[in-house]
Parts: sequence; structure tokens; C-alpha cells
Amino acid sequence: MEKFFQLKERGTTVRTELIAGMTTFFSMVYILMVNANMFANPFGDGSNPLDVSYGAIYIATAISAVVGTTLAGLLSNLPLAMASGMGLNAFFVYTVCIGFGLSYANALVLILIEGLFFIFLTATGLRKKIFDALPEAVRVAIPSGIGLFIAFLGLQNAGIVVPSSSTCVDLTSFNLLTQSWGDIMPKVVTLCTLLAIVIMAHKKIRGSVLIGIIGGMALYYLLGLTVAGFYAELQVSFISPIEAFREFKDQSLFKVFTDGFDFSAFVEKHGNANLVLTIATTALAFCMVDMFDTLGTLYAACGRAGLMDENGEVINMNQGMLSDAIATTVGAICGTSTVTTFSEVNAGVAAGGRTGLTAVFCGIFFFIAMFLSPIAQFVPGCATAAALIYVGILMMSSIKNIDWDNYKICVPAFLTLAVMPFTYNISYGIAFGLISYIVISVFCGDIKKIKGSSWVIAGLFVVMLLLTH
Repeated sequence: MEKFFQLKERGTTVRTELIAGMTTFFSMVYILMVNANMFANPFGDGSNPLDVSYGAIYIATAISAVVGTTLAGLLSNLPLAMASGMGLNAFFVYTVCIGFGLSYANALVLILIEGLFFIFLTATGLRKKIFDALPEAVRVAIPSGIGLFIAFLGLQNAGIVVPSSSTCVDLTSFNLLTQSWGDIMPKVVTLCTLLAIVIMAHKKIRGSVLIGIIGGMALYYLLGLTVAGFYAELQVSFISPIEAFREFKDQSLFKVFTDGFDFSAFVEKHGNANLVLTIATTALAFCMVDMFDTLGTLYAACGRAGLMDENGEVINMNQGMLSDAIATTVGAICGTSTVTTFSEVNAGVAAGGRTGLTAVFCGIFFFIAMFLSPIAQFVPGCATAAALIYVGILMMSSIKNIDWDNYKICVPAFLTLAVMPFTYNISYGIAFGLISYIVISVFCGDIKKIKGSSWVIAGLFVVMLLLTH
């Protein structure tokens, strides 16, 4: 194990990697329940237009997470974790299936195409060259943008930042005169957990993030004693593994091959021309979002973990991206949307994860979760939200590398880091940063400094935004 994962060389131990793997798992295990519910109940009213059950997607999501995460650990020796991506799953369900009218199986064909295309790009080295096309002004801002995005997600998951009709977002109310203690209590748990993690990290206590999550969970259930009806209202869905696997086999496994290539229903309603345009633009959108989400997360997480070479490139980058591409292909075969590298891996990195052993442990936990679905549901979102906020804060350190006195640098950098959280999408931030960099450079007389590949990527982003969003 020491020789394979290079534990001593990277200054870590099996215990640290175990803690990091568990931290990553707890930070992103919500995807199993959220993804399954989105596919089986997209409108929240019990309707199921995709004709696939909660249990089937739960197993499909878990299997693709196990494959992608474990492969990343064994092939790249990086502390990565993969699962069906948030945002991409919503695009699959609400836009492609419900909006465009493609069937569930039809949409899986687009995911399969994307996965195979990414395997080709990775095998030829083109995927890395695409990221190299991004100017330094954009690249330096990506970690901070992802950090701000993660922290924003944590604040929203905790219910501290809430929607507002007048200002879009607002601070939740902590007023005991107008709000019940049952509503306020989880938010107090998040804040206490966050402060506990920070204090333990300052005292250099190993595993502070995981200890904080477990402590936050304990505090949540302890304070539940002070809330009337708290335990009676706990909702945990007990899925029979046998029934879930049966539904998986009947409803989603290999559906992309048995039903996916039959587009006759769509053609009858919309015609062949619309089918070609829909497939081309939708596949492009999936590809662009997945590619830059994964690349951005890779650079952010591995940069913080010190897993970069002398040229500032992620070590074993191609192997990490190949794992992502294979996982997306496996996900399509199993019946779920695009599998991508999760930003939550930064929680594992913050817990000390430095090798692929972190990923292997995380993959083992996802495998166990296939059979013990209710266990993961007992970890409250208010505890994991604190970890996301803390990790987001840590990732903001790269902001100091931005030249704020140079408008040609700071404006694209700011758009990159600001658009990510505001649009809930990493690739949109990269798109705005790259396009603004090119426009500013052209009108400032620096057109010769723009790489040819940068023009191509920017053009694809423009097409994606104009035709799919």
C-alpha cells in the first residue's frame, strides 16, 4: 500500500486517508438521495414522467460513484470523488427530458456519447490541451470561484441564506418571536459546527472536518430533544436493497441500448431537423459543462493538496480525467446523468487527503451505502453544510494571486469567480472569464497574445449559451 499510493512521500498515513475519504463521502453522499428523488419525482408531487423509480436511480447513482471514485484512486492516485453532477442532472431531467421532449432512454444516449467522446479526448491528450487554452487570468481565479460556490452552497443548504422575492437572496430570520426554535436550531448547529472546525483546525487537530461533522450530527440530535415532535417527524426512506436492485435491472440498466436509440416518438412530434439540432446542441452543453467543471475542480483541489508538478500542472491529470470519462460512460449504461468530479473533494483534501487511497476509501463507503441507504440519511445537512462553508473559505486563498491593478487581468478573473456561485455553474464562470478576456485583449491591442485554441473554446461557449441556455 505504501509503495502503490506513495503515502510517506506525500506526507500522509492510512489513518489520515481513511478520515479524508470518510469526510469526502459524508460531504457528498446527499447526491444519492437527491439524484434519485429528482429523477423519480421531479415536480415534488409524486409524478414520474421519466418512468424510472427512486430505487433504480439510487443504485445507478451509487454504482457510477463507486466506479468513478475507485478508478480515480487506482489510476491517478489523486484524492478525487465522482458522482452524478448537480446541475447536470437537473439539465438532464428538466430541460432535455421534460423541456425538449426526449425520453429518459434517449437522453442517456447523449450521456453515452459524451462519455465516449471524453475518453477519446483524454486518450489523445486533447482534453488537457483544452484547459491549457485558458488564460492565466481565468485559471488563477478558478479555485477562488469554486470556493465561493461551495461556501454559497453550504450557506444555502444550512438555510442561513434563503431566497427573497425582492433581493433574490437574504439572511434567514433568527428572531425567536417570529420563528420557531425548530426552524432556528439546525442553523445554530451549522454555525457551531463551523466554529468548532475552525478552532480544531487552528489547534492542528487532524481530521477536524470529519470530527466537526460527527459532532454537529450529535449536537443536532441532542438539541432535537428541545423541539416538540422532532423525532416523530424524522423522515427516513428505508429502501430494500433487493427491491432497489430489481428496479435497477428492470428500469435503468442497459436502457440506453434497449430503448435509447429509438427517437421515433420525438421525430413524429418535432421532425428530423429538430432532432439533429437538439442532439448536437444538447451534447455540446453536456460536454462543455462536464469538461470545465471537472478540470476546474481538479486544479483547485490538487493545487491545495500540493499535487502539482514543476510546471504547475496536476500530476497524473490524464488518468484522473480518464476516470471521469469512464465513470460518465458507466453512468449512462447504468441509467444516470453525467458523472463528474465533485467540488466536495476539497473537504477531503482539507482533512488531509493526499493520495488515491482517500478515493478508494470513499468508493468503499459509496459501495456500502448501496445496501445501507437509511444510514446516510441520518447525517443532517446542517452538519455537512458547515464543512462546505469551511472548505470554501480555505479555497479563497488564491484570490491574492490576482493582479487587481491590471484591468485586463482582474476583470476576467472577477467574472470567473463571481459568476460561478451566482449561476450555480463552474463552467459558466469560466465561459464569462474567457470571453471577457478575449474581448478586452482585442480592444487593448493584445490580440496576438490570444491563443488559437482560446478562440475555439470561446466560440463553443458562445454557441452553447446561445442555443442551449
